[in-house]
Amino acid sequence: MEAPNPDFEQAVRDVVLSMPAAKHLGFDFTRIEPGDVELIAPYRQELTQHNGFFQGGVIGSLADFAGGSAAGTLLPPGWINMTVDYTIKILAPAKGDKLVVHGRVLKAGSTITVAAADVFTSSAVGDTLCAAGLVTMRNIRLMKN
Repeated sequence: MEAPNPDFEQAVRDVVLSMPAAKHLGFDFTRIEPGDVELIAPYRQELTQHNGFFQGGVIGSLADFAGGSAAGTLLPPGWINMTVDYTIKILAPAKGDKLVVHGRVLKAGSTITVAAADVFTSSAVGDTLCAAGLVTMRNIRLMKN
């Protein structure tokens, strides 16, 4: 895939990490490439439910951010995207030192982009796929003043 914005990496980083929800979740990117991103969210108690498992809504939010960010890498300058919908399937209990989320574009369009997100827990014993998501994004051209 080719990014129409030569500054796609910085654009995605700036837009996504400036969102209050992203700041609350406390994740950061480890990879931003055209149509493909990876983010990591360290374990924090406020992101968990019973017995220290990451909470399902947190997992869904991170999948949404990863899929949306992957889609954002393929936007032209002056465009953003917003979530239309996402589906998350929890596949295993999410307990570990961090969540690692891989987002990738499945189909990029001028109006709608569809991406997938795989969510892994990571710990000293290894990585476990704990959730899979499908994310639909609406591409929006920002208006100039």
